[in-house]
Amino acid sequence: MAHRIEHKPAENRFEIHVDDALAGYADYTVIGGVRDFDHTVTDPAFRGQGLAGKLVAAALDATRADGISIATSCSYVERFVEQNPDYRDLLAA
Repeated sequence: MAHRIEHKPAENRFEIHVDDALAGYADYTVIGGVRDFDHTVTDPAFRGQGLAGKLVAAALDATRADGISIATSCSYVERFVEQNPDYRDLLAA
């Protein structure tokens, strides 16, 4: 089962696809130059495969590459950052 992650800036969204199916997404808003991740969803058919973690890691890596700070209105992203301290430097002051 191959997966790919796409950033769709026009939709303020990162998506993870398994084969050709949309398996999940992480939505964000941009406020004052901060990318606020506010909603992460995994399709029930794809849960339990670690896809949400892969999606959020890729989204945070892309955000770092873009030189943008983050906020974590989404509880999943907040927990992910707490459990993966390498991403804490992205948190907006």
